[in-house]
Amino acid sequence: MGTMRRHILPSLLAAAALLAGCTESKVVVDQAKVITNPGPAKPAPYKIGKPYQVNDIWYYPKADYRYSETGIASWYGPGFHGKNTANGEVYDENGLTAAHKTLPMPSMVRVTNLENGRSIQVRVNDRGPFEAGRIIDMTRRGAQLLGFIDRGTARVRVDIMPEESQQLAALSSRQGGDQLPPPPEAAPVGAVEAGGLAPIAGAKVSPGKPAQPVPAAPAAQPGTNIAAVALPQPDGRVTQVPVRPTSIYIQAGAFLRQSNANQLGGQLRKYGPVRVTPIKVERQNYYRVRIGPIASVVEADKTLKRMIADGHPESRIVVD
Repeated sequence: MGTMRRHILPSLLAAAALLAGCTESKVVVDQAKVITNPGPAKPAPYKIGKPYQVNDIWYYPKADYRYSETGIASWYGPGFHGKNTANGEVYDENGLTAAHKTLPMPSMVRVTNLENGRSIQVRVNDRGPFEAGRIIDMTRRGAQLLGFIDRGTARVRVDIMPEESQQLAALSSRQGGDQLPPPPEAAPVGAVEAGGLAPIAGAKVSPGKPAQPVPAAPAAQPGTNIAAVALPQPDGRVTQVPVRPTSIYIQAGAFLRQSNANQLGGQLRKYGPVRVTPIKVERQNYYRVRIGPIASVVEADKTLKRMIADGHPESRIVVD
């Protein structure tokens, strides 16, 4: 790589690549199948955490209310049920929680299985997964509802739920823990114009029509009785979104200069077909370097492990 500066923008690039409209409709589900153990009535202390290293890879936790990423989901349960999670809660394999490497705990996210269109809400309360190529670890219950309990993995999109996450942060921060981060500078204020993003959770959507914005839930004010404030919880419902064809890639980096992207691309040709494509993120042009498409998750895992061992630790699996 020499002196070349690599600009890795996982969440922003994934978000930009996934700007596509979709409509949702509620799936008629046997009520017995959506019953899950309720979450805690009292929030755990708010926790973002400091940068940390696992398996020689550094992770940088932060509050990101624009987070949207595609990749591979897995699930965990056996051997962990009843043990403490990273934020001090007790892990329940029948609850709707998840482990994520960098999002604040707690946060609310919507996880969509891109292979069957099933989508559910979960609350992040743990760190992980630390298996290369995985972006989120679901509970056993979450994997059941998303339809990949037997396969073990699925192609997914993970989207932060900003209003619910900010309310959770406000309530949890009053229980101690890390300092509450300031709202994002570019956060929308008031009405939001309909765009090409997935509808906001809770909005009523008619097929073919854009979702309407949902007012932000009020944050807890000083002196508020936390016990009297409803803690945002996953609703336990499966939502169905349209399914479109997807492919698996390994993204190795993104660069401001095309020459740098081409240089890296030349180094990576031994792993498979290389694509250098332009992409615009917040009015800035980047050149993205990807390998693929790759036929399966198994093949992507093998290739990713080779790349990491050869000195490309920031490479990751994406679905597009």
